[in-house]
This record gives sequence, C-alpha cells and structure tokens, in this order.
Amino acid sequence: MAETGASPDSVPSPDAASSPIARAEHFVWLTARVLEQRRFAYHFLDGAGGDPAADAVETALTSYATADGGYGYALEPDLRGPVSQPLHTGHALRVLDSIRRCGGQRVERVCRYLTSVSTPDGALPAIHPSQRGYPSAPFVPIVDNPPSELLATGPVVGLLHRNEVWHAWLFRATDFCWAAVESLEKSHPYEVQAAVAFLDGVPDRPRAQAAADRLGRLVREQRLAALDPEDLDAYPVAPGYAPGEHHFAHDYAKAPESLARAWFTDDEMERSLDFLVREQQEDGGWPVRWRQWAPGTALESRPIVTLEALRTLRAYGRL
Repeated sequence: MAETGASPDSVPSPDAASSPIARAEHFVWLTARVLEQRRFAYHFLDGAGGDPAADAVETALTSYATADGGYGYALEPDLRGPVSQPLHTGHALRVLDSIRRCGGQRVERVCRYLTSVSTPDGALPAIHPSQRGYPSAPFVPIVDNPPSELLATGPVVGLLHRNEVWHAWLFRATDFCWAAVESLEKSHPYEVQAAVAFLDGVPDRPRAQAAADRLGRLVREQRLAALDPEDLDAYPVAPGYAPGEHHFAHDYAKAPESLARAWFTDDEMERSLDFLVREQQEDGGWPVRWRQWAPGTALESRPIVTLEALRTLRAYGRL
C-alpha cells in the first residue's frame, strides 16, 4: 500500500481520549460509509456546520439518488438494491434537514417522486412493490398494493412542513397523517415515533399539542417507553421486535423542544439520557437494538445510530 502521509499510528484509538465524541470519531472513521463520515464531520468536527461541510454531505447523499427523484442503493440499510423506496427517501430528507438544505429543486424532485409512489389515499406505503427481487429485511414484507403507513408518511410530512415546503402532495398526505394519529389506539414504538415526527413539524400547533397529549397518555398506559433502564424486564417488548428492543424517553423526545418531552418527568428523562451515555460501546459506537438479519446491514446501521445518539445527547447538553 502506498504511503499517504498519515501512518496508522496517527489515528487515535478509542482509549486515546475519553470524550464520547472522540471515541465516536474513531468508530466512524473505522466503520462508516462516506455519507456518515461526512455527516459526522458536519456536526462535530472543526468547521462543523459550514457550507463546505454541508456541500460534502450533499455530494455523498447524491450517490444514492435515483432517476425517478427518489433515493435507493441501501441508503436505509435494511432495504438493499438500486430501486428507490419511501423509507430511503425519508432518510434522505432527514439528512438534508440536518444540514439545512431541505428545500429548492432537490425537494421539488423528491415531492414528484412521493406523488408517483403514493397510495390511492395520497400517503406513502412503507415498502413499494418495486423492492421485490432485491434483498430486504424479513420484518418489512413486500406486498402488492401496499397500504398507506403512518410509519413512512408521518416523518416526511412533518419534516417538509417544518421546512416550509409547499407542494400539492402534502395536502392529502397531511390529512392522512392527522386521521392516522388521532385514531391511534393500540400502537407500537416506531409508529409512535413517526407520529411525533409529524406532530413536531405540522403547522397547526394547538391541534398538534392536543394530539401529542393524548399520544403521551397512550405511551404510558401501554408501557411503550422503558422508564427505568435499570429494570427493563418490567417493560414488554412489542410483538415481532428483537429481544431487548426496548424504547426509551430519548427515542421519542429526541430534542427538548419535541412535544414528546412533556410525556416524561425530569427524572425519567435524565435516567434515559444516562442510559444513552452508558450505551456507548468500547469501540466508540452505539449498538443497533433492532433485529440484525445480515452482517453488512448491522455494520452500516451502527454509524447512523451513533450519529443520532450524539445529536440527541448534544441537544440535551450532555456532550
């Protein structure tokens, strides 16, 4: 291998520094895709948050773009193959939002794609049938004529509203999300998180507050949040989830300004964040808690999880 100017000895080990960011940086350089490396640099390294760092993230994200205006190529690691999917495209929009680039022609193209794959009621399926024939996680079944899913639609609609994007696709999709959120009775953690993402961005704030209050009561009544990380056996794992796939206060309230923050007391939130800090592994990354079905997908997912853990901790002043 040719000399590059930096020897392996110049790369810090996880033991070289004790800060969570320094340990996570080593993990990211060791394991992450280029996109997550660029995202880490944007959020946490010197010069973070500037236009050059944002340009680098957007360039890396473009490699996942498809001709129909969506995103594919395993951007969401549990869906493999070159075809665009709503879950990939939602992931791409979250990346663009995080670098303040969620607007303009790039989002206009995305909205045209969302229109093309919407169900008859104007919302998004979790998995479009075009995924058939390509590897995908066994817990995301592929069916003909898939139904609308709050899981796929809610985060996209909330994010576009928060960025003041206006497109014809949003009208019916917003109506679908309101109806889905306000009719939730028996739910599961990922659906609740999708509902929160919608409610945190939708313009009608009084209606969103009322819906969030009801949803918070549902979360507590159905014990969907593990409020005592020291006693996880007391909290059931949702059917079909992996053993130990619990969800915590910080999974719902990813930042203090989230409507979901009011669902938890200060003590409950602090215990949740303490647990998140302790979850950082010896290699500097955070673990994947959902079912791991292929080695490559687990490897690609951990840096994404690590970035989100760091961003949550920073939002609460814990870094």
